Amino acid sequence: MMKTVKLPEMITEEKLKDLYKQMWLIRYFDEKVDQFFAKGLIHGTTHLCVGQEASAAGSIAVIGRKDKIVSTHRGHGHCIAKEGDVNKMMAELFGRETGYCKGKGGSMHIADVEKGNLGANGIVGGGLPLAVGAALTSKMKKENYVVLCFFGDGASNEGSFHESVNLAAIWDLPVIFICENNQYGMSGPVKEMTRVENIADRAAAYGIPGKVIDGLDMVEIMNTVDDAVERARAGFGPTLIEMKTYRWKGHSKSDAKKYRTREEEKEWREKDGIKRFKEFLISEGILTEESAKQLHDEALKEIEDAVKFAENSPEPSIDSLLEDVYA
Repeated sequence: MMKTVKLPEMITEEKLKDLYKQMWLIRYFDEKVDQFFAKGLIHGTTHLCVGQEASAAGSIAVIGRKDKIVSTHRGHGHCIAKEGDVNKMMAELFGRETGYCKGKGGSMHIADVEKGNLGANGIVGGGLPLAVGAALTSKMKKENYVVLCFFGDGASNEGSFHESVNLAAIWDLPVIFICENNQYGMSGPVKEMTRVENIADRAAAYGIPGKVIDGLDMVEIMNTVDDAVERARAGFGPTLIEMKTYRWKGHSKSDAKKYRTREEEKEWREKDGIKRFKEFLISEGILTEESAKQLHDEALKEIEDAVKFAENSPEPSIDSLLEDVYA
């Protein structure tokens, strides 16, 4: 049992171990994708979440299987955290028939509705109205599921953000808005794009709670999101949570990161959420250095196996190109 901290009831010691492995799965998945893009073996574009593993893993850890998530263009971590199949994900990025979209969607169109992942989205702020619609469905049909809506700091200046939060607030919908503030919207620093100090401060305008938390601290993330989920499930409506985090890579594959210093990057890397979570688990007696390495190695092998699966999967046939295009 926990020695020094309180965690949500569903977070057992086994769950904490699983979360540590899951964070490595997310990191290694995106690092492999980065490598294959550099070699020209994956086409299109992608947005990597290396460095942001905690916000996805910690948030989704406290919801159930029937609960939903809505992701973003930087969505691989959300998908993995919602029990996504890394084989299908990797195959999709390789453009293979065995992928989630049978090789036709790529990085920004992965969804797994059966697992409650309503999908990534190529439009900045595009997922916000979808999350509100899903939450409205839950309320009208009395299905009692909640929706986690992930979006970035750049999306907070889109009209869809304000319209969605306002509607969810006045209808007391069971949706939690999670802003993964990684400090930059494309190449623009958030401090130059938004006058308020914190994006979560905007919650006051809609009469809902706004929380600013450390997006690299798994314990704080789990406890904060759990409180918001309980509030939403009880019928008290949405919460806006801002998680201060950082993406180690560029905005997308075409980003040379010339707008930020190497000193800044080094400072954030030293705050690594995976490293901090490992230190926490060891201090609580849940992991040892040896067992932590075993989980790390298991995650790495799963991603290596996913690459082999993707490489050995067939490409879509010419005849299948026009199939499954419309739902």
